[in-house]
Amino acid sequence: MSGPRLRLGVNIDHVATVRNARGGRAPDPVRAAELAIAAGADGITAHLREDRRHIRDDDMARLAELCRARGTPLNFEMAATDEMVALAIATRPHAVCLVPERREERTTEGGLDVAGQHNSLKPHIAALSAAGCRVSLFVAADARQVEAAAALQAPVIELHAGAYCDALAEDAPEAGVHLEALAKAAREAVALGLEVHAGHGIDFDSVTPISLIPEVRELNIGHFLIGESIFVGLPAAIARMRSLMDAARAVAS
Repeated sequence: MSGPRLRLGVNIDHVATVRNARGGRAPDPVRAAELAIAAGADGITAHLREDRRHIRDDDMARLAELCRARGTPLNFEMAATDEMVALAIATRPHAVCLVPERREERTTEGGLDVAGQHNSLKPHIAALSAAGCRVSLFVAADARQVEAAAALQAPVIELHAGAYCDALAEDAPEAGVHLEALAKAAREAVALGLEVHAGHGIDFDSVTPISLIPEVRELNIGHFLIGESIFVGLPAAIARMRSLMDAARAVAS
């Protein structure tokens, strides 16, 4: 028996990165979201950082309007701060993924320390949930963090797949260890009643092994797809990713 269809969330942040490198309005991340939806994306993801290095407040408002009109879920990635929670409540996306954030980092470098930040995360999760947002916590493939996420009653975790994807790209022997850690964390999360997503660093080579983990319900992929679209176009890049995901899920149990 094949597993449930694996959803693909397309992160369009780095279209905004290109726009902001020169200034002006082009390329427009909202247009990228339109193309992604037309190409078969199951959702759109955008990370509004505190320093607004790529997605901006106006982008989030326009993305929310587009996604509502298309009936497509919008996933708002953000730091767990009062400012971001207020913006999310005002925007009311389908989902909010809480991620760690440091201004000096190039990208999100690790998972949230959910276990260590229980008391500070709890009111944010409660406020977002009360506003109708489905809260996800971006965590490492670590049993302690998975258990802490369940204790906070966040319905979803997103597993940080970066360690596996980086090791696979470098043909490092520990790639298999990282993949098994993802699979184990996914099993533990489902046993605790959590829905499991995965993201960060996924490309055409790493997507099949991750898609074969039957407990994973959604992948959020951004930087690779936007980069690949320079060469083949965004619809073609999404179509190939979707095909690889579907082929793997057809044999996942």
